[in-house]
Amino acid sequence: MSEKRYLPDRWYNIMADLPQAPPPALHPLTKEPLGPQDLAALFPMACIEQEVSTERYIPIPEEVREIYALWRPTPLRRARRLEKALGTPAHIYYKYEGASPVGSHKPNTAVPQAYYNRQEGITRLTTETGAGQWGSALSMAGAFLGIDVQVFMVKVSYYQKPYRRVLMESFGARCIPSPSEETEAGRAILAQDPDTPGTLGIAISEAVELALKDPKTKYSLGSVLNHVMIHQSVIGEEALQQMDEAGEYPDVVIACTGGGSNFGGIVFPFLGENLRHGKTTRFVAVEPAASPSLTKGVYAYDYGDTAHLTPLVKMHTLGHTFVPAGIHAGGLRYHGMAPLVSLAHELGLIEARAYPQLPVFEAALLFTRTEGIIPAPETAHAVKAAIDEALEAKEKGEERIILFNFSGHGFLDLGAYDDYLHGKLRNYEHPSEAIHEALRSLPQVD
Repeated sequence: MSEKRYLPDRWYNIMADLPQAPPPALHPLTKEPLGPQDLAALFPMACIEQEVSTERYIPIPEEVREIYALWRPTPLRRARRLEKALGTPAHIYYKYEGASPVGSHKPNTAVPQAYYNRQEGITRLTTETGAGQWGSALSMAGAFLGIDVQVFMVKVSYYQKPYRRVLMESFGARCIPSPSEETEAGRAILAQDPDTPGTLGIAISEAVELALKDPKTKYSLGSVLNHVMIHQSVIGEEALQQMDEAGEYPDVVIACTGGGSNFGGIVFPFLGENLRHGKTTRFVAVEPAASPSLTKGVYAYDYGDTAHLTPLVKMHTLGHTFVPAGIHAGGLRYHGMAPLVSLAHELGLIEARAYPQLPVFEAALLFTRTEGIIPAPETAHAVKAAIDEALEAKEKGEERIILFNFSGHGFLDLGAYDDYLHGKLRNYEHPSEAIHEALRSLPQVD
């Protein structure tokens, strides 16, 4: 198979094929629909244009494709040893995004975002990160494209995953535990709760605050927004071609969901096939029981951050004041979900399920001991769902074709596995009362 065939030259945009458009993003102060200039302080105009685009395909700049070619196309592999261990007639395929230099899918959007910002003369990017996958990716993109990067890392993950910080610093970025004393938002949170573990919402507030104060600095987001989903579609576009080469087509496509980027990346091109060509593939979004935005949240307008600096978007949310337990799947500890993923769920186009972390780690170790790759704790949620699908196929005697996105390896998450192997982890299911309390803070939108 030729690399040119499998390295796409365009991204796919699900907005062209959804039966209805998502509600518009709103200004955080006026609650009126946003215009392009309202976002210009945070994002480059190319990303803003992609955010509202309804074009089905968007060309990938050649310089971005050249950088992609360092690791793309990523492999599509069949998990034959796992199939044998399960005794299932199902065929299990996984798209191995751990092949990227930083070990996850995140560079698929980090590189174009850094590219578009450099095109506008921006010299610094700020961002947040949970488990550190996104912070590592943007740090790498900054090094490749000559842009300084400052990362606010959720405090609990900063101390759980020190080698992610080292990786970011190795690329030349600055990594700070959030909440910090460096921003008004961080200081306000610390004054209320000095021992807070931090949240992605808080870290976003800190990163956005710095971007708003400096015209040469912009904010970069690794999930949730439409332009991120567009960039990540390179995963599914490759997988469509690779599944065709394998002579099979998935009955179900699975991915973990935190903000929705790797889920949208692999699912949306296949969902487009359902919508345009009548395919009947099922799509399963898998989230942690400790942060269950799709399965227990509400579909409502909410802020993307804690300090109300970001636009209001309509999404599945647990409330922007939600503080999840310090589970090891730090990249899934977000209060909201991508508007496009949320809308797809509302329209009944995708399914969602939530797992506690102990069975997730059990599934991850089965994958490790059969396929030889240790999954990131986030990715392990998709592994668990794929195993469940394969066992259900076994029970029903079905030859089910399963595809899941292996969104990242866990080679820098061994502390989580050490805790699991030595009985230090426990299951968390966020209490309904705490969710209801957080939802009381939702903004009132007419």
